[in-house]
Amino acid sequence: MSDGEPLVDGQPPGPDGLPVLGNQLAFLREPYEFMTRTAQEYGDLAYWEDPGGPIYQLNHPEYIEQVLVQRNERYVKGDRFQNVLRPITGNGILNSEGAVWRRNRHLIQPAFHPDRIREYAEMMTEFTDEALETWKAGQTRDVHEDMMEVTLKIVARALFGADVDEHVHAVGSALEEFMAATESLAHFVLPPSVPTPARLRIRRARERLDEVVYALIEERRANPTENDVISKLLEGGSNAAEGNAAPMSPEQIRDEVVTLLLAGHETTALSLTLTFYALAKNPHVEERLVTELEEVLDGRLPTMDDLSELTYTERVVKESMRLYPPVPGIIREPVKPDVIAGYEVRPGSTVRMHQWVVHRDPRWYDDPLAFRPERWTDEMEADLPKLAYFPFAAGPRRCIGDRFAMLEARLILATVYQRYHLELVPGTDLDLRATITARPKHPIPMTVYER
Repeated sequence: MSDGEPLVDGQPPGPDGLPVLGNQLAFLREPYEFMTRTAQEYGDLAYWEDPGGPIYQLNHPEYIEQVLVQRNERYVKGDRFQNVLRPITGNGILNSEGAVWRRNRHLIQPAFHPDRIREYAEMMTEFTDEALETWKAGQTRDVHEDMMEVTLKIVARALFGADVDEHVHAVGSALEEFMAATESLAHFVLPPSVPTPARLRIRRARERLDEVVYALIEERRANPTENDVISKLLEGGSNAAEGNAAPMSPEQIRDEVVTLLLAGHETTALSLTLTFYALAKNPHVEERLVTELEEVLDGRLPTMDDLSELTYTERVVKESMRLYPPVPGIIREPVKPDVIAGYEVRPGSTVRMHQWVVHRDPRWYDDPLAFRPERWTDEMEADLPKLAYFPFAAGPRRCIGDRFAMLEARLILATVYQRYHLELVPGTDLDLRATITARPKHPIPMTVYER
């Protein structure tokens, strides 16, 4: 809809909330149920209020495309996003805006060029194969912990040229503490200056991360390389020819390294963990996947050149990210007035767009709660509305590492499943957080069996 069309009086329909708290408590208690129920009961555009101001939940791909792509210049990540993420990531490319974001993305982008990504493929399978050597037949393992470890090692080596074996526990425990703390109601309701217990936990998590990250930066300062991201930030941040009048401060470089270290392994590890879960729940899908792996690979490690033939493997990954998107929702805040579905959306409000809701909408997907990788045909994708599937967001702020993540997920999946069959421990339930990522609240124990 164009700005010149008549406006609809009032606000879109939406759920009533509690005094003062609005719907914030209901969302935090049952986030997936709340966002799904709101879409089902109130339609493509729903409205409510909470302590942070008006909320617009967009449940139609057309409206989401308007915000993320067509009129993206009217929106920023905003204070809500910053209040959650900035205490740990600072002002990295995930949450920075304007000239800072453009400069730093330009410096980081070469690490994700297709030619560079091809170089990472062998490293990805080698790290995975090395991890599998520690698995024993009949052993029960926390697969999320396993995937967090292997993807952390991959991103550190690929992007920073560093080995972080001795830091895996420190990074993992800090990230876990941070994610748990972001679920606190006080974290969302009280001003950022209030030192709540959750914020003190986040501060401790940041301190542990900083010990690791500053050590990586100092190592690269002493021994720079031609291609790693830290060396590029150290070098490019002081390059006046690129429009940077002053060197990037150590804290600015720290923010980018933390952002890439966390975002670069967290979502892929989650995607793999949730894929393992889905395959254990759907053995006929696993059987078809393994058949493809046997036919194409015949027992050897996969390479990037194999991926064109591993079509079902790719569909498994796509379907997992549809049904269990690692990032379950995106928020934006308007800096200029906009009109969505006839309603004026003004600065001071928040726009929510939930992959969890749109990816499970029966208008776009037949039998949407079923795990059916075979649905991902060329014809189906051609007919799918833009942004009915957006696991990596869209527009200028689309995830910089999307190709890296897809390559990593397929190669790790192929490496694991040609060697092992995984079964869920009976009684294991999937209980996911819905803050920044869809992280399991509890371990996902699985028993592994050699093929």
